[in-house]
Order: sequence, then structure tokens, then C-alpha cells
Amino acid sequence: MQEGRSGVLFGLGAYLLWGVFPLYFRQLEPAGGLEIVAHRVLWSVVFVALLLTVVRRWRQVPPAVTDRRTLLVLATAAVLVTINWLVYVVAVNSGHVVEASLGYFINPLVSVLLGVVFFAERLRPLQWTAVGIATVAVLVLTLDYGRPPWIALALAGSFGLYGLMKKLVRVDPAPGLFVETAVVLVPAVVFLAVLHGRGEGTAGSEGAGHLLLLMSAGIATAIPLLLFAAASRRVPLSTMGLLQYVTPLIQLAVGVFVFSEPMPPARLAGFVIVWVALAVFSLDSLRNARAGARRRAADTVPEPV
Repeated sequence: MQEGRSGVLFGLGAYLLWGVFPLYFRQLEPAGGLEIVAHRVLWSVVFVALLLTVVRRWRQVPPAVTDRRTLLVLATAAVLVTINWLVYVVAVNSGHVVEASLGYFINPLVSVLLGVVFFAERLRPLQWTAVGIATVAVLVLTLDYGRPPWIALALAGSFGLYGLMKKLVRVDPAPGLFVETAVVLVPAVVFLAVLHGRGEGTAGSEGAGHLLLLMSAGIATAIPLLLFAAASRRVPLSTMGLLQYVTPLIQLAVGVFVFSEPMPPARLAGFVIVWVALAVFSLDSLRNARAGARRRAADTVPEPV
């Protein structure tokens, strides 16, 4: 019971931090999206390296690097999460927080479809219903925006594929994050060197406070991931699935009430349809989890002598 409660608290901590990320990234202006992501990569490597030293987990890094398959999967994951970071930062700093929140609302449904495509998983009827309803929502939002919601689709697709890559290998969060960020470290450092060589970098021209905010990107990246990992070990996936909606709900609230992004009736209708799809999806997940628990309990009941 106590471990379950701590797991929920860890999960809420992770999703709350991810939810307020728009407020943090707005503070990094006037740095552009590429500069912010490059600093995020650089300082994530530094922070996770310090963390691995403190907890004495460096021995877990070489197996991930020397195994070709693991390294290739983590390198692919690194590219996907970098794309996700870049799209998200650009979305936040260009006034599209609401559309970014949509990406994380539909992410669970995208992950389900990826399971069908790559693992030949079979969807239950209610899961197909949820996917169909979400498709209608995307069409409604396409009419509202006058274009497909590319930001939301790019965020959901890149993060869904990132999760897919993580399922293909078994590497602990901290060593895995270190390898992923180390893969893209050289391009990030080269980009920052060129940027500052042209006199266009903001790290050295906007004061010490701005530099410290850029450096804190490493901590901001690692802490939620570690909290998420701690939660996932302590609570069922069905609970994590419900908790994950905390992040886009906060992002939506920040976009509408803090950054005053528009929410016309047609857009609101699209979001409501997405929420209906997620309600159907969550109901099916809870029913399936409870049925699985009953089956396991029945299997452990001793037969009468």
C-alpha cells in the first residue's frame, strides 16, 4: 500500500513537471528552438554523468554501448526524442501550447496503433472505437486550423516511436538517457560553437541568469524521467495511463489561461471529441486490467484437497 502511494506521488511529480514545461521554456527566450535543444542535450549529458557517478552506475553504460543492436536502438531513440524536444520548444515559443497539449492527449492512441503495426497486437473493440473517435477529432481540428494539426501529430508520433524504441531494449533510465544524449552531443556542441562563433548565441550575451536557466535544462530533463521510472516500478500501467493525462491538461490550461491562446468553439469541440475518445480508451484499459487481476487471483486460489 505504502509503495503504491509513493508510486502515485512519483508519477504525479513527473507529470506535473512536464505539464509546467511551457512556463519554463518561455523563460529561455530569446534563445531559439535549436539553441535551447542543443543546451538541453549538453547539460543533460553533464547532469546524468554526475548522477551516474554519485549512484555508482557507470558499469551499466558499457553494455549498452558495446552491444550493436542496443546502441542502434538507443541512437534511433535519441534522434526521435531530439525531434520531439525541438518541435515542442518551437511550439511553446511560437504560441502553440494548446496544439502541443493535443499531441500528448492523443499520444496513448498513437502508441496503441504502433503496437498494432510493429508488434501485431490486436485491438479490442472499444480500443478501435477510441481510435475512430480520435480520427474524427483530428478531422474537426483540421477544419478549425485550416490545416492538419501538424505540431500535435509530430509530437505524438515522435514520442510514440520513442516509446517503441525503449520497449526494444532493457536499459535503466539513467544509463539509457546518458547514451541517448551522448549520441547527439557532438552535433549539439558543434551547433553551439558555430552559433557563438557568429555572435548569435544567447548564453553569453543575456546575462548570468539566462545562462543558468539554459544549464538547468539538464536537470529539467532528467528529474521527471527519473520520477517516471520510479513510479512505473511501483504502480500498474493502468494507473500510469490515467496519470499521464495530467500533463496535457496542465499544458492546455497554461496555453489558454496564462498565454491567452485562442480556443474558438470548433477547436473546443475537437478537444471534447478527443476527451471522449480517451474516456472510452481509459474505460477499456481499466476493465481489461480488472479482468486480468481477477484471472490472476483465480489462478492462485489453491484447489480443495
